[in-house]
Amino acid sequence: MAAPVDNKGVSEFDAYDRNYSDVVNRAIAFSGLKVDFFTKAKVEYLLDLVAMLHPPASRAELIDVGCGVGNSHPLLAGHFAKLVGVDSSLSCIARASERNPLVEYAAYDGLNLPFSDAAFDVASAVCVFHHLAVSDRRGLVGEIHRILRPNGLFVIFEHNPLNPLTRHVVNRCEFDENAILLHRDETEALLVGGGFRNVVTRFILTIPVIGFVRRIADGIFSRLPIGAQYYTVGQV
Repeated sequence: MAAPVDNKGVSEFDAYDRNYSDVVNRAIAFSGLKVDFFTKAKVEYLLDLVAMLHPPASRAELIDVGCGVGNSHPLLAGHFAKLVGVDSSLSCIARASERNPLVEYAAYDGLNLPFSDAAFDVASAVCVFHHLAVSDRRGLVGEIHRILRPNGLFVIFEHNPLNPLTRHVVNRCEFDENAILLHRDETEALLVGGGFRNVVTRFILTIPVIGFVRRIADGIFSRLPIGAQYYTVGQV
């Protein structure tokens, strides 16, 4: 959930280091779901995508760009050889470290990643890019391409702006006030323009259940823009 940082090094997400989940849960309360539902679903898809990698996830190194307070990291940590989270909010990084002491965390300025070239096998950005200024998005994609190894994967999860319930949630969520949602073609163009190949998008969360039934439904409707969210994946 990386967000722009002002000239004093303050991120707009610093105020949500202790109540991030509560804010999201209030925004989605009408659905009867909680943020953990969406977190778990996206982790399942990320692990499915990484399963295609060589080396497999158990030997792969993952960076979670815009990791926020690390909600997904307890579900991810045991699957990777190394898990690193970065965020522009120092408060959220501190909270993530407190919650997940075995995960590595670092702060960044929202654009420049403090890692060497070809340092990771997988990068994820979960509902991050709609918080970035449009002019900064291509630069961050280029940075992510730089730090990935050959054949590495980059997976972006984003809200689907064509889904009316998704737009309703975004309008209700206080830290999404300045969000600019990305359509699928915009996200694909970012990855292609950043040098990624084999770029594809699949829509997810077409029905509000977890597990096998949802995955069947998502599989059937994955190419239709009706899911609440989508992922776009590209390869170095």
